[in-house]
Amino acid sequence: MDQPQPAAALIRIRGVDDLHPDGQYSALAKWFHWTTVPLLVLAILTGLVIRFIKDDVKMPFYALHESLGLIILALAVARLAWRLLSKPPALPDHIPPGMRRAANAVHHLLYAALIIQPLLGFFTTNAYGFPLQGQTAFLGFIDLPKFMEAHETLALVLHWGHSLIGWALPFLIAAHVAGAIHHHALRKDGTLLRML
Repeated sequence: MDQPQPAAALIRIRGVDDLHPDGQYSALAKWFHWTTVPLLVLAILTGLVIRFIKDDVKMPFYALHESLGLIILALAVARLAWRLLSKPPALPDHIPPGMRRAANAVHHLLYAALIIQPLLGFFTTNAYGFPLQGQTAFLGFIDLPKFMEAHETLALVLHWGHSLIGWALPFLIAAHVAGAIHHHALRKDGTLLRML
């Protein structure tokens, strides 16, 4: 005679199969993640090289960098909204508490950076007196409203914050990637596969 299953065992985890024994993220969550990755890399790279670009061709780089930032912002907000509507599978029980705390901290900091960084950049350019209009229009042709008059002191403060998060982002990304590699290569626990 079959033994009755505990109530917890009867709860279906999304996407459980042979490849994903601990469940997996939804297809849309995966799309948000893997669409953000190249955009973020390109935004960081353009942000790093802008200061070295000659003035006569600098404006297209600004337009690209700022457009990427606003697309990343939109994706991050949509991603958080989707996360509220479609809860991701919980971390499996075999993940130690310290690793859970580290993963949660990195995820929260990444989400915060993906939202705060583009906003800081957008308001920085406005405060410098260069709203996303004309040569630096969003995607090169969509003029966005001007939110403030030029204010040099505010621009410097916002620019400082934007630069600080810009330098922190590669370290957060490296921590995220290192965690995924650690789970996949050393622990072999399937955590990485939840997003594949």
